[in-house]
Amino acid sequence: MTIEKVTAHAYPTKAFFVRMITRDISLEDCVLDLIDNSIDSAWSREGSHPMMLTDNTNLSGYKISIEASSERFVIRDNCGGMSLDTAADHAFSFGRNATADQEHYSIGVYGIGMKRAVFKLGANIKVRSTFKETNGNRLAFAVPIDVNQWLENNDPPWDFDIIEDDRLEEDGVEISVTELSASSESSLSSPAFLQNLRRTIARDYSLHLQRGLKISLNGEWISGWAIELRQSDEYQPMRELYEDEVNGDAVSIEIIGGMAAPPPEDIEPDESNEGDRRFGWYVVCNGRIVLAADKSSITGWGTDDWPQWHYQYAGFIGIILFTAANAAALPLTTTKRSVDTSSEVFRRARPKMRQVSKEWIAYTNQRKQALQEAKQKESEAVAVPIASVAARKSVNLPTFQTRTSEKMANIGYSVSAQRLRKLAQEFGNINMTYRDVGLKSFDYAYDDLVGVE
Repeated sequence: MTIEKVTAHAYPTKAFFVRMITRDISLEDCVLDLIDNSIDSAWSREGSHPMMLTDNTNLSGYKISIEASSERFVIRDNCGGMSLDTAADHAFSFGRNATADQEHYSIGVYGIGMKRAVFKLGANIKVRSTFKETNGNRLAFAVPIDVNQWLENNDPPWDFDIIEDDRLEEDGVEISVTELSASSESSLSSPAFLQNLRRTIARDYSLHLQRGLKISLNGEWISGWAIELRQSDEYQPMRELYEDEVNGDAVSIEIIGGMAAPPPEDIEPDESNEGDRRFGWYVVCNGRIVLAADKSSITGWGTDDWPQWHYQYAGFIGIILFTAANAAALPLTTTKRSVDTSSEVFRRARPKMRQVSKEWIAYTNQRKQALQEAKQKESEAVAVPIASVAARKSVNLPTFQTRTSEKMANIGYSVSAQRLRKLAQEFGNINMTYRDVGLKSFDYAYDDLVGVE
């Protein structure tokens, strides 16, 4: 028996593609992907240059508005729009052509962000764009996508029609999605989801918002979080800028770290205080915070001679910024919400991060020996924006002389927070720290039972 030369079909189905690119990304990340595209357009109009802290680019002329409800999702911007050539050749392709030029200093790498986002959101999609041609004429077009109809036929080509459209008020892009998926409908109608989305946007795009970029969600403008460190004559954050490369692509790296707030006095975290959620390491890639307030092994905690994060270390903030013309050189994952720990450029940066962390850890250990003196010095340090921090190879922190004293005993016990607050109120200050309530109650019992010495 002979077998004639035949081929085994290996082409994918549309449903497979849609399922694979949407299954491992959250709805929140999809929204951030769409914001990334708008911000990339804004930076492109400003010259596509490195987004360093020293850069004074004014983004106040750009705005991104998001409408989210159980019925539809809409995002629109005035960031210049998508050209007809970009729409036809790149924007709607499933992946980036290897021969295509990488967008300079963008956050996108694989060319799937917009498609992944809109397919995750719903089944009736319309992408509109208005832009200026080289001759100055304003051109408008739209790409309507009926996902269910598109999925019916797997035969190539997998193209989407581009049609004429009315011009938008300003040059930019508008993406609207209706017939939302069940998960999208549930999330976008949840006040908790929308509030968390606001917080994430305020944090992850803080460096852009501080340059004047405006982002609104359901008509409410979002204020970016101002990342600040404290400094004085004795407290000086470190700031170092150096260059690295990945496969020939240059990567600029800037590390900043120091005291954002005095260390806590309580032994255990106070659950009513959200401040601890802001402390830790921040990783920034081309201006976007991809990892925030990290206290895990990703940024080194609990590895080698680097201890695990402890509440004692609260008050520390470290920021490391990676900037590259080719986004593929950046150490970020496909979801842009974490760090690729196998990245060599990130692995080479971690020893520098470790040194900053270790100096803060040593300081928090030493200050216990002269707590009142430390608290006085810390109160004199004022908060400054990270862009104002001067270059310094290492963080500068005061040292304290160890005082000889009688042997001390540590007391640790747990009581309900409600009972503790009631006792603090009886002491005259309901906002007393857990530590101060414990000390005062001990002194009260000692004076009553032992007497004044």
